[in-house]
Amino acid sequence: MQSQDVAQRHAPASAAPVGVEQAEAALVEHYARLVRLAYLVLPPGPGRSRRVLTAHALAQRALPRGRKRPAVIPAQPPGREGDSGYAYLRGRVLRAALEAARPRTGLPRLSQLPPPLPLVWGLRLFPRPGGADALALDQRLSALSAPARAAYVLRGLEKLSDPDVRELLEAAGVDDPSGALASAASVPALPGLLSSPEFDPCALQARPTDLRRRHQHARAALAAAAALAVCGVLVALPGGGWGPDGAAAPVYAENPAAEAALDPGRLTRVSPTAWRTSARNDFSAWPARGPLTGDRALLRRALAVWARPGETVRVAAPPGTATGGPAGPPQLLYAGEVDNARVVLLYDGLRIARYAEPRDGTQGAALDFARVDGATRAGAGALVLSRADGNARYLIAPWVRKAARRDLTKPDAPAVPLTVTDGVTAPLASPVLRPGACTSWTVLQLTGPSGTQVSGDLGELVPAHLTAGRPGSAGELTGERLRTWAPFACSLAAERSAGVRSVNAWAYAEQPLPDGSGAGAWVCTRAETWRGDGTAALAQFRTPGGATGAVVARGTDVPACGPRDPHVLAGVLWKSAGGHWYLLAAGSPGMSSVSATGGVTASARGPLLIARATQGVRADLAGTLADGRRITGLR
Repeated sequence: MQSQDVAQRHAPASAAPVGVEQAEAALVEHYARLVRLAYLVLPPGPGRSRRVLTAHALAQRALPRGRKRPAVIPAQPPGREGDSGYAYLRGRVLRAALEAARPRTGLPRLSQLPPPLPLVWGLRLFPRPGGADALALDQRLSALSAPARAAYVLRGLEKLSDPDVRELLEAAGVDDPSGALASAASVPALPGLLSSPEFDPCALQARPTDLRRRHQHARAALAAAAALAVCGVLVALPGGGWGPDGAAAPVYAENPAAEAALDPGRLTRVSPTAWRTSARNDFSAWPARGPLTGDRALLRRALAVWARPGETVRVAAPPGTATGGPAGPPQLLYAGEVDNARVVLLYDGLRIARYAEPRDGTQGAALDFARVDGATRAGAGALVLSRADGNARYLIAPWVRKAARRDLTKPDAPAVPLTVTDGVTAPLASPVLRPGACTSWTVLQLTGPSGTQVSGDLGELVPAHLTAGRPGSAGELTGERLRTWAPFACSLAAERSAGVRSVNAWAYAEQPLPDGSGAGAWVCTRAETWRGDGTAALAQFRTPGGATGAVVARGTDVPACGPRDPHVLAGVLWKSAGGHWYLLAAGSPGMSSVSATGGVTASARGPLLIARATQGVRADLAGTLADGRRITGLR
């Protein structure tokens, strides 16, 4: 009864004893809150599924048990909305979670054994996966001590003041509550995230456990469970080490093709000179490179994680890209240490898979995918090997003779050569990792047997091929085509992580401005995706002397600016130096007339229209082609 005595010493004199029935009602009403509190205080080490079950077990055992359960509970300070029953349960859950998080030395006493977990047969349960903010907060909290995590949660989730937090921690048996509060202050306060679904152990996702072994060893598992219930869990894997399959989940079922796909000895390895005679100019002609291509343990982990990513694996894929395991043995493209990770690149004929694990052997891995079906030489020139410290390293195709970096916003500046070692480039700035306003856009320039091509990093494994010119006859970025891109380079940020295969810029019109200050430039950029749908067409306008263009209209999954329909019409409200507002509209060559309706009514022969307007007015545009077909403007 020591915990009750401590709690009673910290209860205010005006607090009344709490009835057991009142505490039971509080448990039912606030069960989800209590489980979330326990989940956040518990250490993440045993895995999310066990952490979820332990949190539920602690909340369910918060009430006194046994035949001698008291009729009343010692007086408590008010809890949520003055609920003393909740305050009592919160104290019990907090103490139990702190006790469960405390490191053990030697054999535990019976009273120190963890509570029996709720029985879940054949499933692993875990909260919904969160975004980058939730993942970062979870990592920051895992680095704190259990008392510091408790202090952070009581502040952010329970909205308690520091004196109240200090009092609760002291009642829960924490030796240094002030130190715990100081440590908790090192993590930014994010109360909204603590209440989010990512940290809700009552809103769960389920995955199967090891189906094959469960069927084979059911009786042995029952015997082992009985033994563990008596003896406790005495054996655990050493922290920070890799098992034979790394971060992979258990095998689900036997399948000859699937088993072959997991065998490092069956990986396809292409000759370093195969590209010279190959009929295909894609990733199938890439040889295996890197100093760790003979590391069977690393390759086995990469294959196993691809087939069965476990709970600690971060999986990322563009829209429309499957993340399942390979149908058979994939092709090895690279294995080696890059920056702070060991990286493996694999190709299954349809996708590139990049596996990365920390070099220091700590747990956790990353698995990234990209679709590359139908890739040509232009689309198979390079792969992003790693991103770190604002830079990216590329693995380039074996037919590439020279690699260089250049700033797409400065077309007249020369390209800067990059050092290439065993196909791996020196790091170059990645625009997708740069914070703040866009002032430059670094791209990769590759020179091979068929000439020079430029690719841009859009946050995926395969950089997007950049071209310029009229759809159907666009070309590589050299000379004047580079100048076409310069004012509009920063618009590439709109296409990040969308599965983009290529982006073309088409300067389709120049329009004299009504105040005589020069001519505005109209450009349409079109992003094609690997999956086919999700294409994006951006109409952009730049005034004379402007450093950058502005996106004035956008269309998704439309044929505008593409080879199937090389036409476009867009408009913008523009204010002259004299303070007058105009509607400017421009269509592509071959447009015989343009008209505006709605907020502005006007028409003009030819592809250009200028009409007086007022600020904020909206107009609908339509154009007529020389063959009589009508098109509508991008919006």
